[in-house]
Amino acid sequence: MTAPTASRTRGPERDTLAKAADENFPVAPFFLPAAWRDDLTAVYGFARLVDDIGDGDLAPGGADARLLGVSGADAEDRLVLLDAFEADLRRVFDGVPRHPLLRRLQPAVRRRSLTPEPFLGLIAANRRDQLVTRYETYDDLLAYCELSANPVGRLVLAVTGSATPERIRRSDAVCTALQIVEHLQDVAEDLGRDRVYLPAADMKRFHVTEADLAAPTAGASVRALIAFEAQRARDLLAEGDPLVRSVHGRLRLLLAGFVAGGRAALHAIAAARYDVLPGPPAPGKLRLLREVGVILRGEG
Repeated sequence: MTAPTASRTRGPERDTLAKAADENFPVAPFFLPAAWRDDLTAVYGFARLVDDIGDGDLAPGGADARLLGVSGADAEDRLVLLDAFEADLRRVFDGVPRHPLLRRLQPAVRRRSLTPEPFLGLIAANRRDQLVTRYETYDDLLAYCELSANPVGRLVLAVTGSATPERIRRSDAVCTALQIVEHLQDVAEDLGRDRVYLPAADMKRFHVTEADLAAPTAGASVRALIAFEAQRARDLLAEGDPLVRSVHGRLRLLLAGFVAGGRAALHAIAAARYDVLPGPPAPGKLRLLREVGVILRGEG
């Protein structure tokens, strides 16, 4: 049995899973075993939905709120929705969840003996987004990524039965890098949500103000700041090379794809001369495939 696609699902579940097509690398590519695809798609559905709640990007009409038992009066309150979503997540482990995406997650949790902690981390990250909109230092940002990004890699390792302490450490570096890359691509969009993920200490160092980030195009100081943060992400991705080399077969191709997605996005940012303000610099598929080949050949 293959993983259900967006066209074979209905309602909020379909709308959420349809966003998988916009990711830098397929979340459950065709070359994986069907059981892995099923479970990775279920994990993606959870992660995508919690982000949509945190970003206020749920489908219009309030269907997700109703599924979670949230009244119409509270359907726009993200913290209330996140609390209800966490309560429904806990039903995945000891009951019957209400939301179809969480009902879909429950078999994966049981098959793979997944624990609540990574899922709770993703919810906590989205709660933080409602309360914290600026980060003073790079270390503060890393602490956020520990909640917002690293659980995803840990879940991938758990689903594929490949988790070891060393692989988890390498995976955390890759996931943090991918989160930073996404922040660099989305500077303008995030500012529109009143969020700035560029560390304030770094902005001060490069003489960048929030007014500079609101400009149509980036000046020299903003470009220098983006280049600086991009190098940090590049260094973190380099820590993922041993992770890819430590596994074999289709899992190696999957992990190479994740690292390659980050590298290709960084190449697109550099090709835009680090001007991310007009919109997210997006990598082409050929560049992504080229990066996958480089990683699989062990060329760095």
